[in-house]
Amino acid sequence: MNIILFQQWPDNHCIPYSDYRGEHIRKVLRLSPGDSFSMGKVNGDRGIATIDSMDETGIHYSFNRTAGVLALHPVTLLVAQVRPICMKRILREAVSLGVEELLVVGADTAERSYGSAKLWSTGEYEKYLLDGAMQAGQTALPRFSLLESIDDFLKRPQHWIHRILLDNVDHNPPLSKAEGLGAPVLLAVGPERGWSDRERTLFVDSGFMTRTLGGRILRTETACSAGLAVLLGRMGLL
Repeated sequence: MNIILFQQWPDNHCIPYSDYRGEHIRKVLRLSPGDSFSMGKVNGDRGIATIDSMDETGIHYSFNRTAGVLALHPVTLLVAQVRPICMKRILREAVSLGVEELLVVGADTAERSYGSAKLWSTGEYEKYLLDGAMQAGQTALPRFSLLESIDDFLKRPQHWIHRILLDNVDHNPPLSKAEGLGAPVLLAVGPERGWSDRERTLFVDSGFMTRTLGGRILRTETACSAGLAVLLGRMGLL
């Protein structure tokens, strides 16, 4: 954790040990009274917390605000459902890279059970969004939506100036040479078995430009991180 984040500020400036962040401060960071750490509120201020004392009730601290929210990048990642263990990494890394919106969508070739995984049904995914922000040392979290299919996604308002489909089935131009990318931009990354022909047709007919990350077949989680890094670089944001 490069910042300790809270949805709401702890009561009475005390972080209880029953909170995993309190345990992290005490057992992982091994901080003591007088030590400081980065702290912030989700989508709010960040600053430096200094430990005043530690007792059986928890960690008592004082807080000095140093900054507000760092704006997220005008990029949306649309990613097809993959195995939950892989999706956890995708969520974490996408947030750490600073996307402003995450759309997770069912796909023709994706395993249907992924959409009802505990990751979604219990709200566990929120932990990985938070982990990504804490890795980045920032407080902002992206908007998030879970969609049944590409068909459902295409029924939504398409407000992006550029929409990019990553696909290496055909001889598509490389993403690294894309020019004139006006914000906001959407990047679509397929499932483990790739997009179906039906979905490719839907994307192209809806105005998506098709780009590639090269001739190698990448894991979805690799394609997400690599694709976002290349895209943000072409936009002058990295």
